[in-house]
Amino acid sequence: MPDAEPRRPVSEAMTQPNTSAHAGLEVDEEITIAVMGATGSGKSTFINTLSGSNLQVGNGLRSCTSAVEISCSFQLFGRNITLIDTPGFDDTTISDTDILKMIAAYLSTTYENGYTLSGIIYMHRISDFRMTGVSRRNFTMFRKLCGDSSLKNVVIVTNMWGEVTPERGEARERELATDDILFKPVLEKGACMVRHDNTYASAQEIVRRLANKTPRALCIQKELVDEHKDVSETAAGAELSREMAELVAKHRAEIAQVKEEMREALRAKDEETREELAKVRGELEAHVKKIENDRERLSSEYAEEKKRADEEMKKIRMDLEAEQVARAQRQAQIEQLEVRLRDSTNNSAEEQKRLRDEITRLNNAPRGRRGGICSIM
Repeated sequence: MPDAEPRRPVSEAMTQPNTSAHAGLEVDEEITIAVMGATGSGKSTFINTLSGSNLQVGNGLRSCTSAVEISCSFQLFGRNITLIDTPGFDDTTISDTDILKMIAAYLSTTYENGYTLSGIIYMHRISDFRMTGVSRRNFTMFRKLCGDSSLKNVVIVTNMWGEVTPERGEARERELATDDILFKPVLEKGACMVRHDNTYASAQEIVRRLANKTPRALCIQKELVDEHKDVSETAAGAELSREMAELVAKHRAEIAQVKEEMREALRAKDEETREELAKVRGELEAHVKKIENDRERLSSEYAEEKKRADEEMKKIRMDLEAEQVARAQRQAQIEQLEVRLRDSTNNSAEEQKRLRDEITRLNNAPRGRRGGICSIM
């Protein structure tokens, strides 16, 4: 396994290139797989196990993945593979609006530049007693991001089998696979579901299922780039807006109830209860205001995020072109030195050694970025 790298934002991430979009650029073939799922479902641990990265792993209630991050690249099945770690839509440190904004900007910018994912892994804890509201919500957003056409490139991974008895785990697995509101619809459309026992061999087998898949564009990529939709108009954006509207309605009903209880406390001259209810009302109203603000800022802040990603992509492509020129120059130098070495039979051993050393130095010179989608998040 490769040496571990420090935790970092998305950088040096390479996806399968569309050669027509990269005419004139020599970009090494690379497989990129996104890893999605709820907070605490084991995404970062899975990535670290395979890649030797040290993405931060959460042991408590707070989420550690609050941005799109990538692993260090690693070799597997003769391919260069990079895994992308994405935050769940239940993150404790960042709003769902910001999560969608980050994921959408990354996916749209890479797709515009000819890159698509080879696969998506969705992590689910088999140890969960039931599919909670939070889990369902994460899976719903996952489906909206992917769409049905990319489900053949999806592997649903159940993990944490060591926390349940085999009988209980198998019963939950059957329920997930056969329930119409759980995983059954996506399995019927081409996704597969496999177990992960938290070993390197198990993780390797999961990636093997995706390594040779034909890269496919996700639904949100087609919506944003091909159909020129606003992020709020995408399936994922509309789903998020719908959820927010439901939550606002729920809180407004709660506020109305609290107001009635405050009036009763006032009539009863129960000042202590009235003050407590006033505090609850203030918290609910603040929450409603925050949700409404999140809904309003999605489009405007996505545009800013997308502009920044596009500017970084432009720099990356310039770096790629510069690296290609430098590589060609090094190769020309090497060829010239090899000719001189072949013609140096009358030269001293010291001169021949110098030529060999120079050829070795040029061959081992740093290659710069590996032609990836670097540092755009």
